[in-house]
Amino acid sequence: MKGSTGRRRAIAKALTALLPMAPYADTEQIRADAGAVHMKTLPPAIAVWLATVAHVRHQHTDYENLLDEGYDRDSARFFVVDQTNKVLTGWRATRLLDPDDEDA
Repeated sequence: MKGSTGRRRAIAKALTALLPMAPYADTEQIRADAGAVHMKTLPPAIAVWLATVAHVRHQHTDYENLLDEGYDRDSARFFVVDQTNKVLTGWRATRLLDPDDEDA
């Protein structure tokens, strides 16, 4: 992960606060994704949240299978909200996806 030391520390702090019990392999990927160039204009906590949701969706749910079956992105996201929240709950996340939020 490239970027300033301050930004890396802020991402690490936000990651620890959001996902206190997430597995190391997952947190390292989320940390790298949150530090990506396209995330650098976002506050660290938001970058970590977006990276977390994307990581869980792609690695721990049926999202990719639904896309392969022909579902559009929004429909696939809708169908994996509960799976995503189950993973986040297992990691003791301090935030969950709101199924009624259309931007989720």
